[in-house]
Amino acid sequence: MQDGQPASDSSHDGKGQPTLREAALFGLCPRCGNRTLFAGWISFDSRCRACGLDYTRFNVGDGPAAFLALIVGAILFGLAGWLAVAVSPPWWVHAILWLPLGLALTLGGLRLSKAALLWSEYRQKAGEAGR
Repeated sequence: MQDGQPASDSSHDGKGQPTLREAALFGLCPRCGNRTLFAGWISFDSRCRACGLDYTRFNVGDGPAAFLALIVGAILFGLAGWLAVAVSPPWWVHAILWLPLGLALTLGGLRLSKAALLWSEYRQKAGEAGR
């Protein structure tokens, strides 16, 4: 076992490995394709329960959060501005619409982007040095 990978990994032929889209949408392990990537909604498990891939080797961090905050904020700002000009609803309509939508877009986007980033690091063999 080297770098958190079972010895049999060197002979892995790549069959059964998910695409970026599949891994991000369904939380699939980038090595074996099982749904073992997440322990919670947006937190990674420490390792794959099926193949043993050590997810702590990958430095996903909070990088996606900053970009998502900007993207989701721009989308919501544009939609809220359009609604305010087009319909001029009371303030509570804005609160009912944009708070849940912002939360859903942020959490859903975090899950997708974190899974995609881990998948990319796995494919590029860009894990943390010394792990």
